[in-house]
Amino acid sequence: MPLHIREAVREDAPTLLRFIRELAIYEKAENEVLATVETIEETIFGAGAVTRALICQMDGEPIGMAVWFFNYSTWQGRNGLYLEDLYVTPDARGMGAGKAMLRRLAAIAVENNCGRFEWSVLDWNTPAIRVYGAIGAEPLNEWIRYRLSGEKLVAFASGS
Repeated sequence: MPLHIREAVREDAPTLLRFIRELAIYEKAENEVLATVETIEETIFGAGAVTRALICQMDGEPIGMAVWFFNYSTWQGRNGLYLEDLYVTPDARGMGAGKAMLRRLAAIAVENNCGRFEWSVLDWNTPAIRVYGAIGAEPLNEWIRYRLSGEKLVAFASGS
């Protein structure tokens, strides 16, 4: 069954939202999804959007997505590619769709002279961790990711 990976288009917003919700369920965070079709249309496909997405299809049906953007390395003085989310539907797992999307993103990074390709994974997601290790990716154990969001973000921004 051949896989086809393509750039997502505005008409894919409902499919992207479905995949985002399925991913959130898998990550035990369904109640945290605030995205809507409209916000996806604006933030991925709207004027000035910096986020992009890929759709992976099998036999013409969407089976996965990758949402990504360019970031920047001050030390390298070059862009990098950051993978925000990678998702493959449960029925299509083990068929190479995830690896194919990772390979396409690596090619995009190389085509754009990026110095690196990075992403995060939950520490309990051992199937994904095995795949990442198998392709030669290395964990960055010395880095701790921090986040400000919601009311804490607003309070800090306002000087509170």
